[in-house]
Parts: sequence; C-alpha cells; structure tokens
Amino acid sequence: MKPTIEKLLFSPKQKEFLLSPFDHTFEVNEGAIRSGKSAVACMRLALFYLLSKDEQHLVSGYNQEIAYNIYIEGDGLGLGYIFDGCSHLRRDRSGDHLSIDLPNGHKKIYFKGGGKANSANSIRGMSLGSVAYTEIDLMNQDFIDETFRRTAKADIRYHLADLNPPAPNHPILDLFKQRHAKWRHWTMRDNPAFSNDRLQELKKEFLGNSYLYRRDWLGERVMPQGVIYAMFDEQSMTDSTLIGEPVEMFFSTDAGQEDATTMSCNIVTRRRFDDGSYNFVLNRVANYYHSGRDTGNVKAMSTYAAELLDFVNWCQDKYQLYTNAIIVDPAARSLREELNKVGLRNSSANNNAHEIQGGRKGIEVGIQRMQNLISNGQFKLVKVPNTNMIDSDGHPIEYDHYDFLKEIGTYVRDENTGFPVDKNNHAMDECRYSVNYFYSKYMR
Repeated sequence: MKPTIEKLLFSPKQKEFLLSPFDHTFEVNEGAIRSGKSAVACMRLALFYLLSKDEQHLVSGYNQEIAYNIYIEGDGLGLGYIFDGCSHLRRDRSGDHLSIDLPNGHKKIYFKGGGKANSANSIRGMSLGSVAYTEIDLMNQDFIDETFRRTAKADIRYHLADLNPPAPNHPILDLFKQRHAKWRHWTMRDNPAFSNDRLQELKKEFLGNSYLYRRDWLGERVMPQGVIYAMFDEQSMTDSTLIGEPVEMFFSTDAGQEDATTMSCNIVTRRRFDDGSYNFVLNRVANYYHSGRDTGNVKAMSTYAAELLDFVNWCQDKYQLYTNAIIVDPAARSLREELNKVGLRNSSANNNAHEIQGGRKGIEVGIQRMQNLISNGQFKLVKVPNTNMIDSDGHPIEYDHYDFLKEIGTYVRDENTGFPVDKNNHAMDECRYSVNYFYSKYMR
C-alpha cells in the first residue's frame, strides 16, 4: 500500500495525543465527526507496535469491513500505508490480519468485527498486546469485556477507542468510568485538513439544525435522532421541587430477575395558569431499579418485595402522601403475590396489549401517549434527595433517575422493522404503565 501523501500537518491536539506517553491502559477519543481523531489513532498505534514486545494485536469496528477501512486503509493514512514495504495482508487460524516485520519482532494486527452477540467468540483464546475500537459505542458489551481479558498478560497493556458523541446516558459511558479511561474531546477545528473558510462554511450548515450543531460541530452528547423519546430534554424537564398542587401518589412496576425490576413513584399535580385554567402533570419523583444481569446479583421476588416495601415507605415519608395505587405489569404474577404478602395491595397495569387507537395498536398507543405528555410539558422529573440509607452489603441506597435517563437515551426502533428494540426498556415499560394510568384518570 504505497502512500500518496507527501507531507503531513498535525494540529496541536493531534500532536499532544500522538506524542503522549503510553501510561494509561485505556484512552478514549470522543468528539465531532471529521475531527482527525481516526487518522492520528493509526499513527499512535503504529508507535505502540514499535514499543510492544507482543506479537498479536487487534483493531476492531462494528464489523470487519469497518475495522479494515478505518485502521488498515485509513483513507491513505492507515497501518497498511504507514508500514508500506514491510507489511502484507495474511490469514491464519485466528483470522485476517496485517503482518508486519519490525525491528522489535514480527507483528500480527488482526481486524475483526465486534458488533454482534457472538463476536466475542472470534477472539477467545487469543493473547493480545493491544486493542483498538472505532465507534466503540456500537459494539457488543461481551466483545469489549473479552478484549480486556485478552490483554491481561500484555507487555504494555493498551486499549484505544474512538466514538462520536453518544446519548448523554449511553451505557458505554459507564465503561469509561469503570476502566478509568483517559478521555479527550475533539472537534472539527482539531483537523488540520480544514481551512478556516471551510470551517466557517460547515459551521453555517450545522447552525440550521440544533441537534447537528451540538453533536457534529461542538461534539457534545445530545439525544440522538431516531430515539423514541427524542423530544425529551433532561435540563428543561427536570425540576428541583414539585410544581403545582399534589393530587395523587401512585407507583408503577415492571419485574424481572436477570432483567431489571423497577418501580417508580409518581405524583400527579394540578398546575394552574394565570388565566384561571389548569392542567395535570405527571411527576416522576423517585425510582427503585435493580438488574440481576448488570449487577451479577439475581434476587428472589420475595427479596424484591421487601425492598420495594422500603421504597414505598420512604416515598410516603418523604412527600407526606399516601399511596392511592400500585400497578404492576400483568405478566409479573409472582411479584404481585409477594407484594400482597408484605402488605402492598396492587392491581394489574394497563400494558397496552389489547389497545387500538387510530392507526396505532399495542405498546405504540402507550408510546404515543408518553410522547404527547413530554411534548406538552406534562411529564416531569423531580430531583431526588439522598436517602442516607445503606443496604446489607454496606452500599448506599439511592432512588434517583440514573437508570431511567440511561434507558430513555438508548430506547430506539429497529431500523429494519420499525418496532421498538427489546433492550434498555425496563424503566421505559414501567413508565409507559404510569402514563396509561395517568391518561385514564386525567386526560379524558
């Protein structure tokens, strides 16, 4: 792969990144499109291969083609061009790779896809010195976890990821915290290929669309297009206190064991306007949320019932209101029985299973109702104070909106079928039940 570029220019951000020491196991480049982060990533990887004693390394994307295009080709700046004259494309039992002969030994740079549920199988048993990921937010979590296991014995352990800004509560952000990633923010102004005139031209184009301007020009995390509740804005729809006169407190519940069990506390308020008119607002004021799969701690339904009793008592004490109703997913029969045993009388929630309204049916009816409430300003989050409680393992108990916000930012439709993806939706289902309850009493 003979290079066609005769001279390279680097921006200050690229120089800083390229020449920084390899003293972090995990580095993340996040920011706007066309910001120059992918090109310089290939060069930084090339420097790392010259330092590493390990033979096998991995570059990855959602699929193998993307991994090859970004890291091996790299629009004329990839590893195949950087190591022109001493590298060849090869294949062995572990897969396709770029074979490179370097002063510190022979290197194999495998390129693989990591977006499928079984992607981790392609790297099991391999020992790797480093892993790079382009658009890591699109990759399967099992694949990512497996890559970190594959570098456990590396001489110099190194992982490098890039991504465009995800939704503000995308699960990938938790990974960055857990793995103590060194994070860098990028914008188009960090790409030396753009002249000032071209940058101003692009800026004017993006200014016409607030979402594109914030994501693609400023490189900020914003709610992505195509998300079912894209009209939700955390800042404008979160209040410090209840606004209006409290009318009713009720609880909505969805249940699972490996899947999440979630219960929300909801307070309906009557909001009056200057002209004497009023409307009702659904306020989500607290949330119990536990996932057996995410925590590795699968609980019995009797345990959930006891913890939900504590949650209900805390909410009643905090807001000095008493429960009018506890509604539960009709499929969660075992939890309903356990709740009855601890004194929490409950009823079956409307899960939209048999509803038809206009051209919509099933859960689409509930989704439309929630979209309407959000758009009309009749759905609010209320900030949750610290509980000052500790669980049996000594961990703080919090009833905040973290999991709800994480789900609402990633609850999307399947691009092929148009149906909501059955993932990141436990709080979304439970919230839909609360919306149905609210509609039946206050929106007729």
